[in-house]
Amino acid sequence: MLAGILLPLCLAPFLALEHEPWLVGGLLAVWVVLMRFSPRAATPVTFAIAIAAIAATAGGASLAAPTLTFTMPTLTWQAAIGIAVPLTIVTMASQNVPGVAILAAHGYTVPWRSAMVTTGVGTLIGAPAGGHAINLAAITAALPASEQAHPDPERRWIATSAAGASYLVLALAAGSLTALMGDAPEGLIEAVAGLALLATFATAITGAMADASGRIPAALTLLIGASGIVVAGIGSAFWALVAGLVARALWGRTRSTEPSAKEDVRPS
Repeated sequence: MLAGILLPLCLAPFLALEHEPWLVGGLLAVWVVLMRFSPRAATPVTFAIAIAAIAATAGGASLAAPTLTFTMPTLTWQAAIGIAVPLTIVTMASQNVPGVAILAAHGYTVPWRSAMVTTGVGTLIGAPAGGHAINLAAITAALPASEQAHPDPERRWIATSAAGASYLVLALAAGSLTALMGDAPEGLIEAVAGLALLATFATAITGAMADASGRIPAALTLLIGASGIVVAGIGSAFWALVAGLVARALWGRTRSTEPSAKEDVRPS
């Protein structure tokens, strides 16, 4: 499932070569070299170079201090039925469930009830400020949970804490960064994001295909996840997980009902 989610994102750097061959090609070369000799520095350095390139070519972007505008929230039954309920279903199916699956794939056990209570309370607190969907985001979970964050799984929380602190710092420059990203060459930001996720994609697809007996269910899950389909308002990550689990159960049942080699041998 994770590999399917990441596949379109990891294709972005190579698709962007068509529009910005020199810039994206240079970033790709830097990333490959750093991944070989200093893997931890590969993504931050590539991102810094991309930001510098955007700043050098943007011209019109300028730094601006953020401003806060309070908007009194209102609750109506129309909004609850037409917005809140669908968003809750989509968040659970497309973020929380895949997020838990991704963490489990990296060996982490998620306390489901307490996690849902924490994200639910966080959403209530953050909603008046626009944070209406605090959740176990699948992609955000995949980055700090992977070996790229730290070889020791018990120390990967540092990457998560650093990401949270970085969000707070970047929020102070959200307006300027938004303007800067808007002036970025076509495909450049997507290319940097795809490079950052490439190692996670490689780990995911290696784990998915390691067991030969489960490759068909794994491939089915990957392709549905990568398809980007939306059925009943729910994204492909959820349907990939459902299809993969059903296929895996079917394959397991088929193997369990097949006669073993010993059972086939009968005395003449």
